[in-house]
Amino acid sequence: MWTAIAIIVIVLLYFIAVYNGLIARRNQVREAWATVDTQLKRRYDLIPNLVETVQGAAKHEKETLSAVTNARNAAMAANGPSSGDAQNKLTETLKSLFAVAESYPDLKANQNFLELQRELTDTETKIQATRQFYNTVVMGLNTQIEQFPSNIVARMFGIMPEKMFEIQESERVAPKVKF
Repeated sequence: MWTAIAIIVIVLLYFIAVYNGLIARRNQVREAWATVDTQLKRRYDLIPNLVETVQGAAKHEKETLSAVTNARNAAMAANGPSSGDAQNKLTETLKSLFAVAESYPDLKANQNFLELQRELTDTETKIQATRQFYNTVVMGLNTQIEQFPSNIVARMFGIMPEKMFEIQESERVAPKVKF
């Protein structure tokens, strides 16, 4: 009888340990996405300042500036890891904004613009790093959910795999540089 009780206690403790491990990984995923969100917020806050600076020097580039503003608003409205398309569109419009800036020597020499450009470049680097970290912790959770016997515990408690952050198909092609 004591042996049966010991086996039941061991199995119960094992299920508790697996469950707690799954919850810890799920919380890591949520924290990792919150870190991505923090960096995205930083980018959203920098963009209006950058657009204002460019507007001052390049008054007739309204189409590009409007595209950046619209992309920023769309990216802010998108939520969660599935917001990748909106985030990628914003990145593309920022590239076109910097291309416009190349046409204006006064703007390229403007200290505010240069500082904003550095901040935005730094933020983009941080966004990429946090996305990579997010995908790493998602992979850990998803692997544990799929492995036996933790997959049984995950199914019992409704712990589902998370979605990785992915880029658009068009971004998989190397850009063409023209001089």
